[in-house]
Amino acid sequence: MTAPTIMPALFLSHGAPPLADDARWTRELALWSAALPRPENILMVSAHWEAAPIALSSTTGAPLLHDFWGFPRHYYEVTYAAPPAPELASRTAGLLSAAGLDVTRDESRGLDHGAYVPLREMYLDADVPVVQLSLPTLDPATLFAVGQHLAPLREEGTLIVGSGFTTHNLRWFNPAAGPDAAAPTPSVEFDHWAAEAMAAQDLDALIDFRHRAPAAQEAHPRIEHWSPLFVALGAASGSGGAGNLDSTSVIDGFWYGLSKRSWQLG
Repeated sequence: MTAPTIMPALFLSHGAPPLADDARWTRELALWSAALPRPENILMVSAHWEAAPIALSSTTGAPLLHDFWGFPRHYYEVTYAAPPAPELASRTAGLLSAAGLDVTRDESRGLDHGAYVPLREMYLDADVPVVQLSLPTLDPATLFAVGQHLAPLREEGTLIVGSGFTTHNLRWFNPAAGPDAAAPTPSVEFDHWAAEAMAAQDLDALIDFRHRAPAAQEAHPRIEHWSPLFVALGAASGSGGAGNLDSTSVIDGFWYGLSKRSWQLG
C-alpha cells in the first residue's frame, strides 16, 4: 500500500450561491482541483461557522445549511451529498485535544455555503469525504496555531481548505453593475498588499494585517472572511514551523468588487 500524497493547504475565496452562474470562476475552480493530487478527504474551515470551543460538523449526514437569505428559490434546492468523514473528524479531534484544545461535535451541523458552494465546482461528483471545522476565534495568531496542530493531516492525504474571501465588504456588492465592474480602490489596494505579503512569506505582516494592510478596515469591516487564511497558513507552516509558506496565487481578479484571489500553500 502506497503512502498518501502530502497535500497542500488552500485558501480560497468561496463566492455566494450565484458563483455557480459565473462560468469563468467555476472553470478556474474546476481546473484548480484537477491539478491537485487526489485527496483522501477534505477538512473545510469556512468563514460562516464561528463556534467555541472548536466544533466539528456532522459525520452522520446532516443536510446542507443554506445559510443565506433573499436569493431565488433554486439556490435553496442545491444538494451536495459528500460522504461523511468520521475517521477524519476523530483524527482532527485527537490532534487538537493533544494540543490541549477543547473540541466538540455538532451532529446537527451540515456543510454551510462557504464549504459546499466551492466544493460543488471543485469536486462535482461529491465523492470525497468532507468534514467542517469551526473558527473558535478570529484572532490570527490563535488560528495560525490551530493550523499548525492540524499540519500532520496533510501527510495523511487530507486537503485542508480555508474558505473565505480576500476582500469582503458587502456594501460594494452591486448586482446592477455586474460581476466585472471596476473594483473599489480599497479592494484593489488590499488585494495588491495581500498578494505581495503572501509572495514575500511575510507572516508577521499577515498576522498584523489590521495595522499593516492598506484599507484593511474597508476591505474587512469584520474579519471572519479573512480569518480562514490563518488556519491554512498554519497547516502549511507545520508543527514548530518545519514546513514552508511557499504559495501560488492560483485565482485572482474581482467579482462584484470583491477580490477572489486564492492561494495554494505548501
